[in-house]
Amino acid sequence: MAGNSGGPWGGGGGDDRDRDRDRERDRDRDRDRGGRRPGEGPQIPEIDRIMKKGQEQLRVLMGGRGNGSGGGGRGPGGTTPFSVAYVLLGIAVVAVLWLYASFYTVKPEQRSVKLFLGTFAGIGQPGLNFAPWPVMTAEVIPVTSERTTDIGGGSAGTNDSGLMLTHDQNIVDVHFQVVWNISDPSKYLFNLADPSDTIRAVSESAMRDIIARTDLSPILNRNRGVIAQDLMTAVQKTLDSYQAGINVIRVNFDSADPPKEVIGSFRAVQAAQQTRDKLEKEADAYANKATAAARGRAAQTVEEAEGYRAKVVNLAQGEASRFDSIYASYLKAPDVTRKRMYLDTMTRVLGDMNKVILDGVGGGGTANPGMVPYLPLNELLKQGAGTTSGTTKTGGSN
Repeated sequence: MAGNSGGPWGGGGGDDRDRDRDRERDRDRDRDRGGRRPGEGPQIPEIDRIMKKGQEQLRVLMGGRGNGSGGGGRGPGGTTPFSVAYVLLGIAVVAVLWLYASFYTVKPEQRSVKLFLGTFAGIGQPGLNFAPWPVMTAEVIPVTSERTTDIGGGSAGTNDSGLMLTHDQNIVDVHFQVVWNISDPSKYLFNLADPSDTIRAVSESAMRDIIARTDLSPILNRNRGVIAQDLMTAVQKTLDSYQAGINVIRVNFDSADPPKEVIGSFRAVQAAQQTRDKLEKEADAYANKATAAARGRAAQTVEEAEGYRAKVVNLAQGEASRFDSIYASYLKAPDVTRKRMYLDTMTRVLGDMNKVILDGVGGGGTANPGMVPYLPLNELLKQGAGTTSGTTKTGGSN
């Protein structure tokens, strides 16, 4: 026994170690059973035993020596084979964690901003990207998704955020939305501290400027599309001057109403204005109708006057031509022409009259002096009605 006290590896004290192991095993068994051996001190808590075992295993991993292990676990040069494996395993785990922290994925609707020690280093495109941690980091930002900023209607935390003064000194409560996305991620990150507040302030300022140059009626009725387009142009121009990296997609003009305190009176005024416009349109329609009728009558009178003038002129010209022809005939045969003119005139004068001509009959006649003729006028007139000239010629009757 004395010759073997050093152990086969020169570790020494093999029996003592065996006894220590047996004693430790018995002590652990007693702890598990909840009892204590006679003559022992207070029981060691369970947490202390676990900590001691952990410390023992840590010493083994670091190439040390545990209480219950002999020198047989050490290799040449005092290094255990398990310590090298654990070191390599730790290096592999660290490498995997570093690769996991350095590689990242960017979706099609996203872009990444690479930062080298806090300064801009580039833009990551969709797909797998590499940023060696910890000297380089990346921040992934959605750039194609639409974002909305509400202005007015109490969206900014105050009830009067949408109250604006018009050109004709009226107050209007405006509520609209600015829809935007990110066009340049680097400018968006580095040039704006709070993009939403910046867009809200710029949009509200631009809208107040446009409303201040516009009367109330167009804002409420027909010019909302024009105002929205002007606002979109003004906001985009201002954000570009800030190099904000933001693209304004559209402006939704939701509502434009008078303040709640005067909405009733305003609606009454609007109704009166609509009634006035209706009456004005009816008056204009009546005026147009009356004007058109008067112009028609005037045109008719003018045409009638032109026709009468043409008729009189043509008649005068015809009479003049007839006189010229008669005068030419008179120059050639004065007696015949004069007799013909006399007959024509008497025909026109006496042609339509009913008359009785007494030829050589009368109280003063030479044939029967002192005798009054008897004329059967009814029969003579009946006979004269059948003649062409309507003239009856008869002799005397006793």
